[in-house]
Order: sequence, then structure tokens, then C-alpha cells
Amino acid sequence: MTARGPALPALGGRGPSYRERVADALRAALIAGELRPGEVYSAPGLAARFGVSATPVREALLDLAKEGLVDAVPNKGYRVTAVSERQLDEYTQVRGLIEIPTTAALAGTAGTAALAALRPAAEEIVAAAEAGDLIAYVDADQRFHLGLLALAGNAHLVEVVRDLRRRSRLYGLTALAEQGRLRASAEEHLELLDALLARDREAVHAVMTRHLGHVRGLWAAP
Repeated sequence: MTARGPALPALGGRGPSYRERVADALRAALIAGELRPGEVYSAPGLAARFGVSATPVREALLDLAKEGLVDAVPNKGYRVTAVSERQLDEYTQVRGLIEIPTTAALAGTAGTAALAALRPAAEEIVAAAEAGDLIAYVDADQRFHLGLLALAGNAHLVEVVRDLRRRSRLYGLTALAEQGRLRASAEEHLELLDALLARDREAVHAVMTRHLGHVRGLWAAP
């Protein structure tokens, strides 16, 4: 474990869903850069930061290893795998091909109640941005976008995007949060919802294009 550890949220509970919550928090920490590539983290060390026992953390790390997000280091822990700039560009390109047209199409197909139900998640993103809580930001952002894509009725599409998002890295979030500039990006989720509810497909397309562009722009630079 390195001397400088991630700012991780305290978690409570037990059971399979608890293991999933720990894994989700670890994935969010990886995406936001709270856990850095090349560094080795031990299950007991991470468990102490989460305020939980080491067992669910070990189980969650095994899940992340299967996904290729970390590699086991015998007798030490797990090393966060590095992602090249080219890989990140490729992931973002594929996401754009899927997410932008799919979300734009929802302006004409998604039910009003289903769209309105996503507003609390959008508001959570804004609240996390204001608090500078990057792990909560990434978690709420994923729930919002995957929930939105689910309205298209294609479960495989959602899983493809879920995997691409897990492999993304948004190291620029830290600087944006410190500069107080993350809220503007967060509010794009509310702007997107308003455009969807207004059934303005062109506006939805424009907001999604701008929003996804941040992945290799504002949100990328460490």
C-alpha cells in the first residue's frame, strides 16, 4: 500500500449486494484516479479506508481482476492496470457511436415518467460535484447514464457501455473539483433531461456530444 491512499467512502452492510457495493466503489475510485495505475493496494489497507472487514474487499478485488482492472501481486495485493491514451480514445469513440444516437432517439421514445425518475440521480451528480466527492460523482454518473440507456430496451447495449465506462479514466476530475469547475459539467445531466422531456432530439444530440467530449477533454488531463 502506498503512503498516499485514496479518499474512499465508509460503507456498511453485508451480503452479495454489499460485495457489489464495495466493487462499485473501487471501480469508481479507479475511474476517478483515487487509485492510480501501477500502484499496489492491499485488501486490508483498502478495507481500513472503507471502514469494513477485508473479506468483501478481497472478493471485490477478485471481481476487478477478472475484469482486467487490477492484477494480483503475490504476497502484496493488487496493482491497478494502466490504460494507454490510445485505448482511452478507442473506448470513447465506441461510446460516442453508441451513446449519442441512442440517447438522442430517446427524445421520441422514452416515457415522461421514466425520464423524470432519473432526475434524482442527476441531482446527486450535481451535489457530489459541489462536495468534491469524486467517487460519488462517478457512481451517480454511471447510474444516470446506464439508467437512461436502459430505456432503449437493449440490455446488451447497456452492458457494452458499462464495460467501456469501467475501463475509462477521468483523472482530470480532481483538478476540476479543486477549481470549482466540476459543477458546470454536472449540470449538463439536468440540461440533458430537460431536452429529453422537451422532446428536442437535436438539443439532446448536441448536449450528449458536448458531454461525452469531456471524457477526452476536460475530464482527462491529470
